Amino acid sequence: MAISNAPSQVATNALQAIPFSSMIGGPLKACIDAQAMAAKTTWDFIQEVGLTVDPQTGEKKAVNVSFSFMQGGRMVQLNVPLLTIVPIPYIAIHTIDINFKASISASSSSVTENTESTEMGGSLEATAGIKVGPFHMDAKFNANYSSKKDSKATEESKYSVEYTMDIAVKAGQDSMPAGLAKVLELLGNSLDVSDPKGILEINASKLKTTDRLIATYKNKEGLYDSAAITVVEGGMTPEKDGDSVVVNLTDVAPGVYTLKAGEQEVKFEVINAGTTGNEAAA
Repeated sequence: MAISNAPSQVATNALQAIPFSSMIGGPLKACIDAQAMAAKTTWDFIQEVGLTVDPQTGEKKAVNVSFSFMQGGRMVQLNVPLLTIVPIPYIAIHTIDINFKASISASSSSVTENTESTEMGGSLEATAGIKVGPFHMDAKFNANYSSKKDSKATEESKYSVEYTMDIAVKAGQDSMPAGLAKVLELLGNSLDVSDPKGILEINASKLKTTDRLIATYKNKEGLYDSAAITVVEGGMTPEKDGDSVVVNLTDVAPGVYTLKAGEQEVKFEVINAGTTGNEAAA
């Protein structure tokens, strides 16, 4: 009896039917999708945590953290961009290991067993005699036979299929892209220490009527705010000039005036153009 090759054919077909493209391409696509999701998470974090949007203009500004501390015997305020003091999530996939094993076994066996025995069935008996001279001989014959025949045939076929796949993905905090690193460097350089009440400065505390008053003001966030500068007395109106304000003193009467911005005040004196410093002091 010939051994069946059906299990072998079945196993071969099973091996050819394994979806290698899906089994290997599926994990790779999942890693690519995960990397894209990680990049979007980084962008969302910067948008939601590190930036604020002006509701009127739609302009985006960096969120600053401000707190006060003692420095040189006086209270100062530190303004630092939030993105420079918190870790920005930037997860990147470093390696992908895909180990795949297909185990297919097939076997076929055929067993044929023939047992045959023959036995004469029945019996035969014969008697014969002969006399020779004074002697006489007798002979008796017996015979029997039997017939028996046994046969056995066995056939066995089996196969098994096993798939095993191990996937290892290694990811971690990656280095910042060059553009983001440059942005954080610029934000770090913008770190500034300011006065919680703001800083108001003028070009001189004593000015002549031929001079101009130049004043600058930084608010508690460390930003120039020229619109906040006003002259308390005299009806003088400062004119904006870049980050500063300018007051032409030509038509201003001599006297002491107060410049104010926020919580800060600075006094300055206006004297006649022909008056010397000593005369003004007297």
